[in-house]
Amino acid sequence: MVSRRGGAHPLTARPWRTLRWLVIAPHPDDETLGTGALIAHMAKAGRLAGLVYLTDGSGSHLLKDGKAGPLIAARQREAQRAYRRLAGPWTKPPLFLGWKDGAPEDAGSAIFRRSCRTLAALCVRLRVDMLATTAAHEPHCDHAAAADLAHAVGIRSHGRINVAEYCVWGEAPAAQTHNALIAPSMLPGVRRQALAAHRSQLTASHGIGFRLPRDKRSMTPHDLLYVRRRA
Repeated sequence: MVSRRGGAHPLTARPWRTLRWLVIAPHPDDETLGTGALIAHMAKAGRLAGLVYLTDGSGSHLLKDGKAGPLIAARQREAQRAYRRLAGPWTKPPLFLGWKDGAPEDAGSAIFRRSCRTLAALCVRLRVDMLATTAAHEPHCDHAAAADLAHAVGIRSHGRINVAEYCVWGEAPAAQTHNALIAPSMLPGVRRQALAAHRSQLTASHGIGFRLPRDKRSMTPHDLLYVRRRA
């Protein structure tokens, strides 16, 4: 991933520091890779509304006997453990929307519309101002779908809720189209501890499947997010 830091607006400045954030992660581990610093900072500041996972994470491994249940349950446990390490032990559990991993819904499907209504209602209840989601141009279909869903919620709110995108696998968007935001740096080791909770993505604990590349395990202490410029 290539990101741009120069000229980024700090989230400790107005208006960003007074807003309430809800993070949307396509899969368990994206929360740590893309928004670990954002989660840690906003939780400490009392401005974190929560965390939502889009998919069930079942596409990461060859399923034993074709059954996804054990892997889904394991990844949910890992996600909750990682989230507590980032946001603190008293944080409320994340919400799992349960979309099938690697098979995202299109905007016209019943599941997409139901998820949009669920998130819109959650945002009202939790007084959310900003959604943080993966960038629309990310090369993974679930990451692009998370952006589609977040922007649909923003449209549904009639502009009351804005969307900031973060990159996990993709390049930073151009400065001509997006403003950059930077979250304060995390304490050393906190993000590594959170990532270590995702054992299924780092070890052979669940057999044949995805392994997070070594270069992705070296993470910066800060996060960069991108807000689309208004036309």
